[in-house]
Amino acid sequence: MILYQKEVTMATTQEDFITPIISEFNSRIADIEEKQRLLKDRITLIGKNIVELREQTSKDIVEIKIKLEEIEKTIEKLKDGFLRMSEEMEKKARKSEIEILEKQFKMFQPLNFIRAEDLNKIIDEKLKEAKK
Repeated sequence: MILYQKEVTMATTQEDFITPIISEFNSRIADIEEKQRLLKDRITLIGKNIVELREQTSKDIVEIKIKLEEIEKTIEKLKDGFLRMSEEMEKKARKSEIEILEKQFKMFQPLNFIRAEDLNKIIDEKLKEAKK
């Protein structure tokens, strides 16, 4: 019986020694499982965010392409307008040409010239006034 008591006491001592180790091991495993679950949730959330970000980026790229096409059309219209204006400007007189014509006009002063018929009329009128 003493031998049995020693074995029971020894078994109890080993259990007392092993139980805290197993308990700590279980709590560490539980902590690791919790961390693993949190990491899994975070990875899932990151995956969802990446998918949403990719979709938004794709939408943004499509919008940018549409705006770029509109800008290209606008630039083409402006280019055509400038070409037409350039062609029209070639047909118009330049300022320097108009200034030359203005100087020539002032030199001759056509309003100061008188027609021969008008001059004869004026002379006749003056002669008639002088005779009176």
